[in-house]
Amino acid sequence: MADTRTFELRTYTAVPGKLDALLTRFREHAVPLFEKHGMTSIGYWVQTDDEGNPTENLVYLVAHASREAAAESWAAFWADPDWIAARSSGEQVTASATSTFLDPTDFSPLY
Repeated sequence: MADTRTFELRTYTAVPGKLDALLTRFREHAVPLFEKHGMTSIGYWVQTDDEGNPTENLVYLVAHASREAAAESWAAFWADPDWIAARSSGEQVTASATSTFLDPTDFSPLY
């Protein structure tokens, strides 16, 4: 059976010096809430430079049943009282974020 999921590659750039705080927020709050709201975590990485030194970027991949499911999951995530509480500390840890959707090819090992 073909895998009909869509994947979302997201990159978060931490405020300089706040990568550890960003990772903690994801580890303790975001990742469990992703699962709660129907997102499947595939992997999380800290981007490194050419010399292998960590950058301020957290890169991760989640799977959704569809693009529509992704929109519903994100809406529920952002409105979740637990996420609102986690962010209420007022500490700004994210400088920017990008999102790219990826659909598997027919020769992808996902099939």
